[in-house]
Amino acid sequence: MRTTVKRGLKLFLASIVLIGFTAATKAQTTIPTPTLPLAPTKPLALPADTAKKLGKDTALAKKDTVPVKKIATGPKVGIAGLNHDHIHLILNEYRNGNVNIVGIAEPDKKLWAKYGKMYGVPDSLFFEDLKSMCVARKPVIVLGYNAVGKHVDVVETCAPLGISVMVEKPLAATLDQAKRMEFLALKYYINLLTNYETSWYPSVQTAYNTIKTDSIGVIRKMVFHDGHQGPREIGCSEDFLAWLTDPLLNGAGALNDFGCYGADMMTWLMQGQKPIAVTAIARHYKPNVYPKVEDDATIIVEYPNATGMIEASWAWPYGIKDMEVFGAKGYIHTFDKDSLEVKVNNSVHSFKAPALPSPADAPVPYFTAALKNPMKSGHDRSSLKYNMIVMQILDAAKRSIKEGKRIVL
Repeated sequence: MRTTVKRGLKLFLASIVLIGFTAATKAQTTIPTPTLPLAPTKPLALPADTAKKLGKDTALAKKDTVPVKKIATGPKVGIAGLNHDHIHLILNEYRNGNVNIVGIAEPDKKLWAKYGKMYGVPDSLFFEDLKSMCVARKPVIVLGYNAVGKHVDVVETCAPLGISVMVEKPLAATLDQAKRMEFLALKYYINLLTNYETSWYPSVQTAYNTIKTDSIGVIRKMVFHDGHQGPREIGCSEDFLAWLTDPLLNGAGALNDFGCYGADMMTWLMQGQKPIAVTAIARHYKPNVYPKVEDDATIIVEYPNATGMIEASWAWPYGIKDMEVFGAKGYIHTFDKDSLEVKVNNSVHSFKAPALPSPADAPVPYFTAALKNPMKSGHDRSSLKYNMIVMQILDAAKRSIKEGKRIVL
């Protein structure tokens, strides 16, 4: 009896030891499920094509984290061309997850590699021609980042497919191209917008709002200074320079490149009123740098009761985008993106303009809103209506330079 009890006690103790050992072993080999997710730092691995473009190994050091990427929402966006240096702006928005780019059409594969590596764009987004991209990816809007003289080709492709278009300024290289684009946009009921950097300047919008309150009186004179030291001097890419300095692909030199800013804002300030005459002169200060096109232009635009002057140049000693508006009883001067001065009755007020509300603060929210309500964008700086007037001003300026006389519109 005593032997049996001892034997049972030994078996009981052995079972307890075995259970404890098993539990200890399991505790060392099983990772407990965390009650809260780990804070992500770096992804476990990048997609193969993205990793290759970025020049990074797909296996990253942190193995206890998960990949985190902001997923872009909003309208499906296509890109036409990569040889405009403003492409950096929209691709940066793509990298930050702020724009839903579904396809990029660009025939030059060298640019695929360049921008793919720079912004982590997967190979699957690139197409050699615009129509193939549009048919395959079905964007609702295409943004043109190609030569100005090729904007018409973008609209020729997109309009019949019912796809809206937003191009970088100016609308077209020539008035004839602009008229063809207008015809297609109206025929197929698409939005056709033009993107200007100054459209997103708080100072310019504040000046406009001030003028609308009649605080400076009726507009008498407008002066616009736009430009910089020159596209080559400031380091523009060779792909950009190849067409920017070509009279056919850009339509002109500094006259088209920077003259369009003043023409656009002037049209906006004058509420879409068409001018009655245009006179212009051009200068060629740097023929060795820009042998094919003018690098400086001055344009005088006449209205029945006001005058506008546009000074566009690739020969400024510094970059400049400012505007002066003289009214019957006051004056407004925007110095840059944010700063402006208002002078009324010898009282001067210099201040920083308040930030613009969305969707008036950047191209992506703007065209998103314009797609939902085209009527609201029908009379602003990006509108087709106003940019057709811009093209008439630029065309008259070129004719004035060529013929050496005032052009009556």
